[in-house]
Amino acid sequence: MSDSIKLGISACLLGQEVRYNGGHQLDRYLADTVGAFVEYVPVCPEVGAGMGIPREPVRLVGDVRNPRIVGRKSGEDWTGRMRAWAEKELDRLEQLNLCGFVFKAKSPSSGMARVKVYPPEGGQPRYDGRGFFAGMFQDRFPLLPVEDDGRLHDAGLRENFLTRIFTMKRWRDMVGEKRTTGALVDFHTRHKLLLMACSVEAYRRLGKLVAHAREMEQDALFKSYLEQLLSALKLRTTVKKNVNVLQHILGYFKKDLGADEKRECLELIDAYHKELVPLIVPVTLLNHHVRKYGKDYLAKQVYLHPHPLELRLRNHV
Repeated sequence: MSDSIKLGISACLLGQEVRYNGGHQLDRYLADTVGAFVEYVPVCPEVGAGMGIPREPVRLVGDVRNPRIVGRKSGEDWTGRMRAWAEKELDRLEQLNLCGFVFKAKSPSSGMARVKVYPPEGGQPRYDGRGFFAGMFQDRFPLLPVEDDGRLHDAGLRENFLTRIFTMKRWRDMVGEKRTTGALVDFHTRHKLLLMACSVEAYRRLGKLVAHAREMEQDALFKSYLEQLLSALKLRTTVKKNVNVLQHILGYFKKDLGADEKRECLELIDAYHKELVPLIVPVTLLNHHVRKYGKDYLAKQVYLHPHPLELRLRNHV
């Protein structure tokens, strides 16, 4: 990749003491492990909008689709100030070419989803809101991968999100270096098996789009491809989907592997299918055979090395 991955993040998750009580919510995995491979762009909407540290907690009130953000006890309305700050901040972030954003779960300003929204007349809140700034961010950048720190505790969601931000970076590099139909075809070729692991239907759809690429206006082609790519990658892979891809890869070695080597591969794929070993085990063996037998097509497949091993994203059973 040409340079570091720029990833937006709620500042408190990096240990910055910006919460209403002067504290933080440091997430060691995000700060240290993921932080070794990305350049974080920390954001605290409440501080950005002019709230002090410490400060009165705020909450969302009113229409879940267009709530106000107000002080919990005083009722002070921060809506206009937050919106004015957020519009300028989103302009700034757009210039940075972010590859995604990690929000703070449940925050009235930064929660990605499932945020409390209180009725104006009082009573029990709804739990289907979005944080004030997080909602504006998602409306402004609907294609960018986003997650919150709570959901990232789920190993499958964590792998899915980080796979998407690395893919987004590869896309930005490709578009920035050589925005041609040929470059798009090469990008698609390298991501075929990754797409297959998410959705066979999307894999076929994008294959057809690329096959007719020269018949389309370039801007429309690239826009349609990116939309469909990121939509497909949102679909979580499963053991069954991965087994299909692993068996597909094994098919490339029909004339190369001896009986013992083939049996070993099948046994490891079966062990993964039964959830006895993590995905990294059969993938490591297949990567060995890719190098041993010089399979150039497979060597370029992102599926076999979608992100740094240090992130340990395929180590869970």
